[in-house]
Amino acid sequence: MNIVIAGDGEVGFHLAKLLTDENHDITVVDPHTELLKLIESHTDLMTIAGDSTCISVLERANIKRADLLISVVHNEHINLMTCIIGKKLGAKRTIARVANTEYLLPNTMELFKSLGVDHMVCPELLAAEEVVSLLEQSAATETFRFSNGKLILFLIKLDEQAKVVGKTLDQIASEFPNLNFRAVAIHRNSKTIIPRGNDEFKANDLAYVVSKPDGIKTLMELGGKKPFEIHNVMIVGGGRIGRKTSVALANKYDIKLVELDKERCMLLTDELPDSLIINGDARDIELLRDEGIENMDAFIAVTDNSETNILTCLHARQFGVKKTIALVENIDYIDISQNIGIDTIINKKLITASYIARFTMGSSVASSKVLHGIDAEVFEFIVKPDSPITKKPIRKLKFPDGAIIGGIIRGDESYIAIGNFNIKPGDKVVVFSLPSAIHKVDRFFN
Repeated sequence: MNIVIAGDGEVGFHLAKLLTDENHDITVVDPHTELLKLIESHTDLMTIAGDSTCISVLERANIKRADLLISVVHNEHINLMTCIIGKKLGAKRTIARVANTEYLLPNTMELFKSLGVDHMVCPELLAAEEVVSLLEQSAATETFRFSNGKLILFLIKLDEQAKVVGKTLDQIASEFPNLNFRAVAIHRNSKTIIPRGNDEFKANDLAYVVSKPDGIKTLMELGGKKPFEIHNVMIVGGGRIGRKTSVALANKYDIKLVELDKERCMLLTDELPDSLIINGDARDIELLRDEGIENMDAFIAVTDNSETNILTCLHARQFGVKKTIALVENIDYIDISQNIGIDTIINKKLITASYIARFTMGSSVASSKVLHGIDAEVFEFIVKPDSPITKKPIRKLKFPDGAIIGGIIRGDESYIAIGNFNIKPGDKVVVFSLPSAIHKVDRFFN
């Protein structure tokens, strides 16, 4: 696929790097020549310095042959204009990053689509939705729902008390023959393993599991996790993510929002009448103590500063808060943040990439998720008639070594993938894949 990415920083760079691994022809348009030199030194991408709303710049990027134009600069108006111009110049499909959630209303989306903007993504809204989902499944480190929850991906960190520690997948299957979930990956010592029958779980593993809804209780018991109720939530950071998260959670929990900027606090007080707005520095331990940090069930740090988010979450853990969530924008910090005790890391670059990745596949993809902390993705493929995946039972498919089928959704029913299962046209298939295998997996669904 020919892809043009218009960016002005790390989001565009990360997207380009992610998609390069999937054998696409990618051109990056960016106004910063120094960043483009950095991109060129690390990749084989074609780069063009310039303004993406300039017709001559887009023509140099060969926009008329672009299968996909992605505009993810920080200014949403530039993104919208880039997509509108790019579409008129021949781009087949366009995606714009936006911050204003009013643009995502159905009528407004139809208006922009008529102008040439096919899809819009709001990273801050997606991040807020992810936080809400994580609080609904309090014992999980990361979750993702497929087809409205007919199948759910869970990330669970295994401690020494977990019943599966020291056992292979074959042993677990023999002891529990009717399990409604399947392990699709193990992340250990910064390496990701696609598990087979003789692979053994160890303490401190990060286990990725696809589960049916009625398998969640058993999954948590075997993983040594106990779901707990959440009533009191403290949010640090009153920016777009903090505000959107507070709005989404206001009717479910008692919210305290800590924000350093006084003027922003005044605006938040009017916008969030059911939440307690506190003007102060969340790095101040005395402030946290005075505001009852020890009584919080969940602590969410989503300021613009990754270090502040990590530090305050660690403080919250010391006070006994059971669930901590940190926004970490530096991808290099994610692995170490998970290892030092923070429950969940969210990252806007990865969230944006999750949304966009499905549009770069030759197959039909209902949803996709780029996972935090590991170099892997999960896709929900829609099976086309006569695609190779339908020709044989799963065990005879010769599926790529770097990928695994977790489950299948057929109508209103969901199934955990087993060797003799035959996939049919119209099914939705949940696949976990390492980057090296994604283009091979794509062929099975084409």
